[in-house]
Amino acid sequence: MSVAMRPSRFWLIALGISIALLWLLADVLMPFAAAMAVAYLLDPVTDRLQRLGAPRWLATTLVLLAFFILAILLLILLVPIIEEQVSRFIQALPTYRQSLHEIFSPILSELRESVAGKDFEEIQSAVGNYVGEAARWIGSVMGGLWRGGLAIIDIISLLVITPVVAFYLLRDWDRMVSTIDGLLPRAHLEEIRGIARDVDRTLASFLRGQLTVCLVLGTYYAVALGLVGLDAGVIVGMGAGLLSFIPYVGTITGFVVSMAIALVQFDQWTMWALVAGLFVLGQVVEGNFLTPKLVGDSVGLHPVWVMFALLAAGSLFGFTGILLAVPAAAVIGVLVRFFLSKYLASRYFQGGEEPPVAPADEVTDQEAVASPAAATAADPAAGPVAPVKDARA
Repeated sequence: MSVAMRPSRFWLIALGISIALLWLLADVLMPFAAAMAVAYLLDPVTDRLQRLGAPRWLATTLVLLAFFILAILLLILLVPIIEEQVSRFIQALPTYRQSLHEIFSPILSELRESVAGKDFEEIQSAVGNYVGEAARWIGSVMGGLWRGGLAIIDIISLLVITPVVAFYLLRDWDRMVSTIDGLLPRAHLEEIRGIARDVDRTLASFLRGQLTVCLVLGTYYAVALGLVGLDAGVIVGMGAGLLSFIPYVGTITGFVVSMAIALVQFDQWTMWALVAGLFVLGQVVEGNFLTPKLVGDSVGLHPVWVMFALLAAGSLFGFTGILLAVPAAAVIGVLVRFFLSKYLASRYFQGGEEPPVAPADEVTDQEAVASPAAATAADPAAGPVAPVKDARA
């Protein structure tokens, strides 16, 4: 029994050490986690260039250069737009305050008339306390993410370290995979390879598909809200697209923020309906076309599981945890399905029992017919029996 428990003990100890190291080094792991994500996403393109005849180092260089040049051009294009949107939004804040006062003053007056003065003050104080607590909680969460991700690791060092690490990881990706494959226990080689293929298929389908969905939705919301004339519409649209990586969160957040701005900016119900209709159309397109075509229904990552993994990992490990949340969720999901399939195929689940083993000197005629080897052992005159070919061969 102790020998059988050794592999499980080894993996439990390895898991505990990994979690402890991740906890201790979370503040410095962000550029390496980002570089690993970039290398994983760009490896198929690099492999394709390599199959066309390019050396691995050249394919890696070309792919990374194209990736980072596109990222820099996108930043150069978006920074002036974001700056202009923020400036306009700040200038419009006094107008928003006046609009909110005009909207809620009649409501507060009616509430004050219908409720006793002391009760109204208690309600007002309670609402203020709840709002303050919510604001402090949001601030503490955002501050924790900032301290856990970007305060310790300077942004400039992140931009310098990530491309270098990504280059070496992408260049040696196939070699690292081959090395890890060579270290796998031979007795369980095919099972582990099958699990690894399932994890890779799940990650590839979800990450590449969901990133494409976020890009399409972010572009759609930003352009549509900008054309409508919503203040900070481009920023809200891009934020909604980015948060769409967490299922349903992007659309809900973008809808709430956009409707709040529209209610204080516009005084026509047609504009409110137009803003709401943009998000309804975006959700319909995402749910019926984008997600089924780009992500697929067979990924195996439930939206609730993804939301829990991202929020829990982000709360524990900051931005590093957010980067590692989806891979960890994919691995855990595949392992759970694997062990569940083993459990459903086991005798314990099916209610069967192991067949009884007869003593060696009590081999019946019926058992001899079923087992030629047993018949030979019982009657040496029967002669040798040809070996039975393994059914798995």
